[in-house]
Amino acid sequence: MPCRPIVLSGPSGGGKSTILTRAMKEHPNSFAFSVSHTTRGPRPGEINGKHYYFTDKEKMQEMIKNGEFLEYATFSGNTYGTSKRTVEEIENSGKICVLDIELQGVRNIKNSHLDARYILIRAPTIQSLEERLRARGTETEETLRKRLQHAQEDLDEINKTPDLFDKVIINDDLERAYKEFVDLIREDLEKTDH
Repeated sequence: MPCRPIVLSGPSGGGKSTILTRAMKEHPNSFAFSVSHTTRGPRPGEINGKHYYFTDKEKMQEMIKNGEFLEYATFSGNTYGTSKRTVEEIENSGKICVLDIELQGVRNIKNSHLDARYILIRAPTIQSLEERLRARGTETEETLRKRLQHAQEDLDEINKTPDLFDKVIINDDLERAYKEFVDLIREDLEKTDH
């Protein structure tokens, strides 16, 4: 029986990348990322097929029309989508497919056929999220403000739909949060750890 995909979501700075990176390091044969398609151009250092599948708008629209995506959304004039085929290929490889998805995409995937685990990883408060983002030193005041506003909007929306996620991990202690994540997927990890 294939491993259930993981739909991972949460505001930037909540710890999902830290937790996932550690899980991938400790279980190197267990995970594979679902690489999204996008109509935006590659940024310096991005590789087609590794970071994204870079696609033109016409091809993306054709794929949408043909029902090839589990979810898709447009941000800042660029469309992003999760291909059904990409997820199926990972499932067939015997690995745990990881989809790192924004809240809008989570809702769309929930409405698809995908039998996934839906996990939200978040900081305990907006204030602690702000402290983490400031500590990174990678944000301008403007991008920080936008990220915090977006995080607050998402958390307000999540509070209105508590059944959207199978598990909400409050990352107030990284060790405990990591253990919660691994315990949740332990059965699939046992299938994939060779």
